[in-house]
Amino acid sequence: MSKIKPSKGAPYARIMGVGGYRPTRVVPNEVILETIDSSDEWIRSRSGIVTRHWASPEETVAAMSVEASGKAIADAGITPEQIGAVIVSTVSHFKQTPAVATEIADKIGAGKPAAFDISAGCAGFGYGLTLAKGMVVEGSAEYVLVIGVERLSDLTDLEDRATAFLFGDGAGAVVVGPAKEPAIGPTVWGSEGDKSETIKQTVPWDDYRNGTVAKFPAITQEGQAVFRWAVFEMAKVAQQALDAAGITSDDLDVFIPHQANMRIIDSMVKTLKLPEHVTVARDVETTGNTSAASIPLAMERLLATGQAKSGDTALVIGFGAGLVYAATVVTLP
Repeated sequence: MSKIKPSKGAPYARIMGVGGYRPTRVVPNEVILETIDSSDEWIRSRSGIVTRHWASPEETVAAMSVEASGKAIADAGITPEQIGAVIVSTVSHFKQTPAVATEIADKIGAGKPAAFDISAGCAGFGYGLTLAKGMVVEGSAEYVLVIGVERLSDLTDLEDRATAFLFGDGAGAVVVGPAKEPAIGPTVWGSEGDKSETIKQTVPWDDYRNGTVAKFPAITQEGQAVFRWAVFEMAKVAQQALDAAGITSDDLDVFIPHQANMRIIDSMVKTLKLPEHVTVARDVETTGNTSAASIPLAMERLLATGQAKSGDTALVIGFGAGLVYAATVVTLP
């Protein structure tokens, strides 16, 4: 017989509050056209993006995260001291160690929580949410702060016609805490490493450090391959998440996919055959692709504008570099 005392946490977990931060500088397509041979019409037709936000030097990964976290904590109705863990998903914090989560935890006044970073690209929020749910149910933390944050303008090649217009900056955060009934469904997640070259950093950091290449690393992708994968394979994953939660698309109120591209979003809606009553997040139009931050930012905007309301049932799915993905059904805070 084991002598180890069993873990004891909450019966279920839920998203209790959400917050977002978008940098003050709004960048229209006209600025992008200064460095690539294209047009506003082409960018809009290919991506649906009209504007995006780019961070100033003062709007660091940590600074944006602190702003978003403060809003999420207030929305959850708890104090920073109650946060037992901080999870940050990002690919654009350039200090390898220590984890930026520790800096954020200190700046929000969280005390001495567990704090760590994860790298799961555009699926990072879903990964963090799944870890947070496990912590709350297992009992290692009562309240977990999950942050998706990016400064992708730092990893954008402004001369790359295929990607220069895609990326934006921002931070989104949620507080996950105890619940008396299921409010975060089973996660369907995974990776397809054989396709990892379709979205990648152009060169490793050490190539740049050693002078092997002169150009700072950026994010690049094979657009058509990514589009096909996202529309067809991720629609299957989204359906699996609905099935795992025990609901159908008719039970959905809201669909919040990763804000990669408007054409991908619209194609997924069509493939999934979502009913007309389902509100679809299309935050990409004015925020661009913010990778790990895109889902919480879109969630925050839907709730703030009244397009979605507390208690709504939402399907969320993130997918990106790796190729990695994560989908689940949640009750909105």
